[in-house]
Amino acid sequence: MTFRAALIEQTLERGRVQAHEATLRDLSEDFLDGAGGDAPVDIAVHYSGINYKDGLALAGKPGVARTSPLIPGIDLVGEVTASADPSFSSGDVVVLTGGGIGEAAHGGLAERARVSAKYLVKLPEGLSPRRAAAIGTAGFTAMLAVLALEHGGVRPEAGAVVVSGAAGGVGSVAIAVLNQLGYQVTAVTGRAQEEGEYLRHLGAAELLDRKDFAEAGPALQKRRWAGGIDSAGSATLANILSQTDDGGTVASCGLAQGHDLPTTVMPFILRGVTLAGINSVTATPALRAQAWGRLASDLPVELLDEMTQEIALDGVFDQAEQILAGQVRGRTVVNLKR
Repeated sequence: MTFRAALIEQTLERGRVQAHEATLRDLSEDFLDGAGGDAPVDIAVHYSGINYKDGLALAGKPGVARTSPLIPGIDLVGEVTASADPSFSSGDVVVLTGGGIGEAAHGGLAERARVSAKYLVKLPEGLSPRRAAAIGTAGFTAMLAVLALEHGGVRPEAGAVVVSGAAGGVGSVAIAVLNQLGYQVTAVTGRAQEEGEYLRHLGAAELLDRKDFAEAGPALQKRRWAGGIDSAGSATLANILSQTDDGGTVASCGLAQGHDLPTTVMPFILRGVTLAGINSVTATPALRAQAWGRLASDLPVELLDEMTQEIALDGVFDQAEQILAGQVRGRTVVNLKR
């Protein structure tokens, strides 16, 4: 029996990609032998998604795919067909984001998957498989960032919060959730003219051009934000930190602009700003369950549907290029049900 999958084959030398090929293949079931560790869970994948990381992996950029050959896809939603782990049974509908799939282990851009149960979550009540896939790693990351703001004491009455990379997957979900919770949201985007109506519909009260954040400014700037969610890194994050009010929290969850941080300790020691790092890959099972429960209750599903497009597996290669070029808004679901 065979299953269809996207497959990456590449040669690495000292962390640099020397040769790379990403194709659509029909693979035999034994291709997954050894996957999932000592207590693997077999899944008939119904949906996956395309995230920024997936775009990097499919395009042959270094830093994501750490083994070859590799089925990419850092998230999946599907039905358990067999399980050596007692926590899951055949027929369970489950979601997996991160946990190393699509990077060091075979991922979700395939009709079949064999994974470890360590980061697997049963789908919350009231959330359909397609919508869970639309949320995916990006939406899960956005909710972890919202939880970090709440943990840092950033409440709606504290003032405006800023979201960078606003039209992307993380930004779109973050804006929708924050608005639903009563926050006043300022969206930072490089596509204000094209995406302004979309972002306002999600709940953004104000739009700012990312050019205004592209170069690091003074260590301390005018106080503008009670908190923020940043997926850009580099100068954008540095400026957001410098503009955050006393006691504010900024959640850092991406590096679309760069992995550097050209700032000083001044925002931290003179304003008590907290920089909260968001790691969606190895989030604990308890935190995963909390985040997925909150997504089921706090993310308006009608907005989620509006920000979601659906493609077939053979469309992932073109979609990856568009994501890296910054041409994709919201979320992309890959339908793997034949």
